[in-house]
Amino acid sequence: MLKETMHIAVPTAFYEDESLNIQGTIEHIKSLYSQGIHSVLVCGSTGEQHSLTLKEKLKILDALAAEEELIDNMEIIFGVSSIRQKEAVELAKRIQPTKIAAILLGYPPYILPTQKEALIYAKKIIHFSEKPTILYNNPKRTGFDLSSESIIELSDLELVIGLKEAGSTKRVLSLKNEIQNKNFYFYAGGEMQLEEKIPLGFNRLSSIAGNVYPLKVKEWFMHIISKQIITEQEKLEITSILDEVYTGSPLANVKKAINEKEIPMGVCRSPLGNA
Repeated sequence: MLKETMHIAVPTAFYEDESLNIQGTIEHIKSLYSQGIHSVLVCGSTGEQHSLTLKEKLKILDALAAEEELIDNMEIIFGVSSIRQKEAVELAKRIQPTKIAAILLGYPPYILPTQKEALIYAKKIIHFSEKPTILYNNPKRTGFDLSSESIIELSDLELVIGLKEAGSTKRVLSLKNEIQNKNFYFYAGGEMQLEEKIPLGFNRLSSIAGNVYPLKVKEWFMHIISKQIITEQEKLEITSILDEVYTGSPLANVKKAINEKEIPMGVCRSPLGNA
């Protein structure tokens, strides 16, 4: 079970030629850890997952597994998704013996599996990973929308602990009533409209802006879910942060800010980052 109410979806570092920079990725995670962040999502968000080959994902996994202080003291969530089920299963098998805390299970883009096919895909990955699993529904990016019925069926699996919903946010309230596991978590993907999502049933955050302002974003989120008063000064600060991160290309903005902290996050894989 994951204890942290917020994780930061970290970008992947690349060199100028767009090749993988594993050490830059780990350096950024170490920086977040030193600031008091105890959970990150790797290889699972910020639009980069499907640009990574299986070989690159395995290299990142092996490097994280070797970082004993991080893997022992952080909840590291690893993104598992592929347009090919065989590759997703192979990654899940490699994750199983590690100390990775959980997986984020996304769905393949473009190919539009049926609900039945998507259920088989998900169940195989969960079976081989043997890790707590957050389902990730993002129809805007993938073209595939996991149905409420499929979510409810998967929620009956002991290892399925939550849903990161980037599709129909309004169905979270009905899902909350229909899912038998009352400890099931609903993750908001990013900070936009976050204050509107909490009353709908979202109770956890997969943060993007936290890459740049980890403590301010975490404090703001904790104030929202605990229904504390948010001061006008805090509202102004958060508005400024969200404008900085989400105006234009969020991933390019985040990488630029991390690079300015002298952490070698590098470039986006084009076309992201084109200017």
